[in-house]
Amino acid sequence: MELLSKTSNTYIAATIDRSWRILLAAFSGLLGLLAWFLVSTYGAMPSFILPTPGQVWVRFLKTLWDGSLLLHTGITLLEVLMGLTLGVSVAILAGYLLAKSNTIERILSPYIVASQSIPIVAIAPLLIIWIGPGMLSKVLIGALIVFFPVLINTIVGVRSVPNELYELMKSLQATRWQTLTMLEIPAALPVFLGGLRIGATLAVIGAVVGEFVGADQGLGFLINVGRGLYDTALVFVAVFTLILMALVLYGAVVLLENKFLSWQKH
Repeated sequence: MELLSKTSNTYIAATIDRSWRILLAAFSGLLGLLAWFLVSTYGAMPSFILPTPGQVWVRFLKTLWDGSLLLHTGITLLEVLMGLTLGVSVAILAGYLLAKSNTIERILSPYIVASQSIPIVAIAPLLIIWIGPGMLSKVLIGALIVFFPVLINTIVGVRSVPNELYELMKSLQATRWQTLTMLEIPAALPVFLGGLRIGATLAVIGAVVGEFVGADQGLGFLINVGRGLYDTALVFVAVFTLILMALVLYGAVVLLENKFLSWQKH
């Protein structure tokens, strides 16, 4: 009974804490919306500099009605997901090899660090020139920007496994596959998912950077169109859609953490 009571109290406390966080987030959003309304309405600024929330809402409905917002959002989301998948897959493989072999790490580390020292904005035009302005270049840009944080977290996660646990697996005569699936992956998963949180949001940035440089579709292209026409409300619509996309991807990673790392809470 005492254990049941403690479990019930813990659940109630967690529910209350979650509700408070949701309320605080909603209050913060409403406060920001109110500040935006007051500044745009009474700040004596023209709409092409700072449109009102109402003007952005009307522009959102218009782009939603004519289908352009859904089209460009779908293109960008596809580029983001493909770039994220490619970057994460290569980073996991490379990170595991680097974590298990000091020789490979010494050989490849200078090149990896050098590649990350160059801003993605400088690399994007080269990829557009070499590969073309199609979707592939956007996917590669997204993969490049995702690669490094996931790689580092994979290395840190694999190397965080205590040697005593490896000795335990050897004493149990575990195979290499059993050691990987039952020890290394579960032990590295918390650190890896932390890197995936960062990578999920960076993938959005990578796709949009590629679209800025050269594209005729996507939310980055929509922002360029709005900027060229001084349609700032359209720019706001595209930016808010990108924010929502990044939040959804971030939330998906959090859900994965809650599913696969529930043992940590217990």
